[in-house]
Amino acid sequence: MASNDCYSPQHANPYHDYSNSPLPPLPSTSHAGYAENRYDYAQPYASSSNDRYDDDPYDDENSIPLSGRRAKHASATTISPILPHEQEDPFVRDADPKKKKRRKGKDGWFRGKITWVVFVLTVVQIFVFIGELIKNGILTGTPIQIQPSFNPMIGPSPYVLINMGARYVPCMHNVDGVQNANDTISWPCPNATSTTGADVSCALSDLCGFGGVPDPSVNGSLEDKPEPNQGYRFIIPIFLHAGLIHIAFNMLLQLTLGRDIEKLIGSIRFAVVYFAAGIFGFVLGGNFAANGIASCGCSGSLFGILAITLLDLLYTWRERKSPIKDLLFIFLDVCIAFVLGLLPGLDNFSHIGGFLMGLVLGVCLLRSPTQVSRRTSADYASMRKSSRDGGLKSFIKDPLGFFKDRRGIWWAWWLVRAAALVGVLIGFILLIKNFYEWRTTCSWCKYLSCLPVKVNGQDWCQIGNLQFEPKEQ
Repeated sequence: MASNDCYSPQHANPYHDYSNSPLPPLPSTSHAGYAENRYDYAQPYASSSNDRYDDDPYDDENSIPLSGRRAKHASATTISPILPHEQEDPFVRDADPKKKKRRKGKDGWFRGKITWVVFVLTVVQIFVFIGELIKNGILTGTPIQIQPSFNPMIGPSPYVLINMGARYVPCMHNVDGVQNANDTISWPCPNATSTTGADVSCALSDLCGFGGVPDPSVNGSLEDKPEPNQGYRFIIPIFLHAGLIHIAFNMLLQLTLGRDIEKLIGSIRFAVVYFAAGIFGFVLGGNFAANGIASCGCSGSLFGILAITLLDLLYTWRERKSPIKDLLFIFLDVCIAFVLGLLPGLDNFSHIGGFLMGLVLGVCLLRSPTQVSRRTSADYASMRKSSRDGGLKSFIKDPLGFFKDRRGIWWAWWLVRAAALVGVLIGFILLIKNFYEWRTTCSWCKYLSCLPVKVNGQDWCQIGNLQFEPKEQ
């Protein structure tokens, strides 16, 4: 019978000698040449050409291995992935190992694409915050501010933050009531634990630190030169935080939403959006927030990332399972942060500026929506199916093909992108010009960052304004 032929010597595997071993039970499904066919199907799992036919057709997980020389199979080749879209054909020899690696490490914190910008920024910001606590402990005796009042954010005093680089307008340019004061102004010292005595006997240069801040002269003027010039206080505050609660919320958002956006748009674009949104937010706040507020934190940068998330949602609205739910989540985040920015001592302009910059850069840097980037010729689109439509590499490889068969809406969209980029650059230049030279303010802008209420006789919209009497003209 054909089934007995599988046990005959002439059909035995030449690589194994079964003549001296008891025969295992007959397989329930067998036919002539079963062993040969069995080895053919096992061929892709061979670890090398020498052990190509080394599988024992009668071996199972309950058997005792005859020797220890058989190499163990990797789980990636013996167990199929669970997700249907990740399943691979085990009989395809020419699978791209890079694609396998990308599919294998798609999820997880330390697998797949590493978001270097997010991780580096997070590590730097954590170490800087530890440095803040250490400096506050050295200067005041405790790592967090408890005198003259407790810091609700559980962090250092605002004077330590100013001394370490927080955005503080008197350290950046001449301020009305400071450079033209009738008398010498005594400023809080970085080690201040009270609001009287020696703790408020320092000069402005002592409070600001870093150098480059001349002490104002008595009966001077706003045109006095040289004037404070610490313009880097638009950048350094991105790495400073007011307390443990402040940095905890920011890092949580940065390590979740920020990491997803860096994967979406790439590390270079992410870094551009992150720093541009943060700087623009501090510039906007420097123009319209109270000039006595010390502002710090990466909230403006994260609002720029949140704007990118909103744009991505709008671009892929039809592809989302629950776009309305995602939109409500983003809207809730924006509302909560905006309401918190209305509390005393917080700068809502950093949030607003960061979000606006994120929207503009998102329009400029993100790929065009699918409905916009479609070409008029289906044949041409299918011919270029493998290329990433609209990318810089595609333009470099084929400049003429990049513009071929484009629809009118695509050209209109590029005009919008160009206008948005030019507009935000002009707006940034005008804000810098206004901050250093014109110093024009508006009467209602303060209500974007405060509530017009009085608590214990104190107007919230007056908190943070330097109350000095300028000399009479």
